[in-house]
Amino acid sequence: MTVYGTKIKSDIDFPLDLSHETASRYEVELSAKVPDVLKSAITCGFPLYWAHGRKVYLYSDRVFNGSETGQPWCYEVKDVVRFYWLGGERKIYYEIGEKGNVNLLSFWFVHLLLPLFMTLENMYDFLHAGAVEVEGKPIFFIAPSMGGKSTMTDYFIKQGHTLISDDKVPTFIDDGKFMAVGSHPYHRPYRKFEELGYRVENFTTHFKAIHAFYALKGVEGDADITIKEIKGFAKFDFLLPNYLYMFSHLKLIRLKYLSQMLNSIKVFHVQVPWDMERLDEVHDMICAHSKELN
Repeated sequence: MTVYGTKIKSDIDFPLDLSHETASRYEVELSAKVPDVLKSAITCGFPLYWAHGRKVYLYSDRVFNGSETGQPWCYEVKDVVRFYWLGGERKIYYEIGEKGNVNLLSFWFVHLLLPLFMTLENMYDFLHAGAVEVEGKPIFFIAPSMGGKSTMTDYFIKQGHTLISDDKVPTFIDDGKFMAVGSHPYHRPYRKFEELGYRVENFTTHFKAIHAFYALKGVEGDADITIKEIKGFAKFDFLLPNYLYMFSHLKLIRLKYLSQMLNSIKVFHVQVPWDMERLDEVHDMICAHSKELN
């Protein structure tokens, strides 16, 4: 299977349909054969976050200040699953906990572990966004939590647009262009713990240059739909909170990356009425606007 532009070789069968033929940049192996020396090397850690009703921890053998070659790591979803790896290697090991199973392992591996692993291993920079193609060009929807990002992505999918991602979008630079990478062919227009959502057939197959960012702002149902360009430093106010895993050791590198991105890609503010009956208007305006951009 291929997710996040990465071929996954695994000793388990994932209960997901990830059969799309998509471009890849990396290859990662997933194995149950955790080396004892790797497990014993883990000596310290901290709570990472609370997600999907679970406590999640990150462990290593040193105070967290980046990822080095040969550094041991463990990502634990309490009582569900543990993932281990060594910095600089493309092999991840797993242990299923007493409350875990293959379905839960698959969700945590695809949805949360891989983006973190790929960030620490400097494979991609991730943005928290929905992304689709309009006439073959990637556009990103960004919004605060519950701000309509998933709803907008879902509506565009239903109108026949190609899905890139509905939540976490990997990006990288190729020949000076910022490229969007497809995450996986599932989207979740609803809030339910530990589910990837619905599978779509129309999923991106190639890496493509990001065309534009659309920052969504909910307004009253009878308000006008407007699209206005955001300029200057204000663009950071919209994009920076949606830059995933802004670890302290990555801060300077990521600010430089984001500065370069925002110097080459335009950001637009979209007023979206809180009225599902008007989504067709929003869709049509964004499509027309996107097509007019250079």
